[in-house]
Amino acid sequence: MSDQPSAADEIMDGVYRALRAHGYADVTMQDIADECSKSKSLLHYHYDTKEDLLVAFLDYVITDSEARIRAHADDPPAERLAGFVGWFVFEADAADREAFHIALLELRTQGPFNERIREQLVRSDRLLRGTVADILESGIETGVFREVDVDETAALVVATLDGARTRQITLTGSADGVDADSDGDAGTDADTPTGKGDAAADGLPEPTYTRRVAEATLQRIVEPLLAAGVEPPSLEEGIAAMTRDDETE
Repeated sequence: MSDQPSAADEIMDGVYRALRAHGYADVTMQDIADECSKSKSLLHYHYDTKEDLLVAFLDYVITDSEARIRAHADDPPAERLAGFVGWFVFEADAADREAFHIALLELRTQGPFNERIREQLVRSDRLLRGTVADILESGIETGVFREVDVDETAALVVATLDGARTRQITLTGSADGVDADSDGDAGTDADTPTGKGDAAADGLPEPTYTRRVAEATLQRIVEPLLAAGVEPPSLEEGIAAMTRDDETE
């Protein structure tokens, strides 16, 4: 079999790059055609409208996420959960990834008004919550996690991480992780989810908001779920696992 990407994959890669560069509201079929080196007429041959193409792109992204999740299905439950948490972390140099998620956030705002987009968003939400619930159920069966309401806990984990990602990309203006209060000043220690002091004072890079929330999620939600004697999972290893997935795509 050929390792060359299909025309559909090339188009979807073009949508990804065009959304990063222009955002949802401003992106055009011509922008997408330029990014994937296809003619605008070819795009219209496959997709009648920009909406058709973007709905297909959402389907493509969710299908890819399903494949990435399946790739870790046999990992130990605690490691799988750390990987899921790490998936939401935006590091300070993730400008391209952040730009893409800003475009996706714009798409999400169309959910109340566009049934086709809403269907994909519902599918994505079910995938995320279902993944955490599946991890928890597996961990309970193997004695890694204590008995909990898996659906309720999954909803809490997803809402926490998704909310952190939305807050970072909408309030910081970049992936630098600097929080701004109503006066435009940097946030105080009270704003940090872990309550830790200023990393800059210790000569360390300031962690992004999503990283701080991910650390707090492991400490305050995941660790209390662990059965006695089970070692807490590593956020760094979870992030590394998802980064390796990105590098192999």
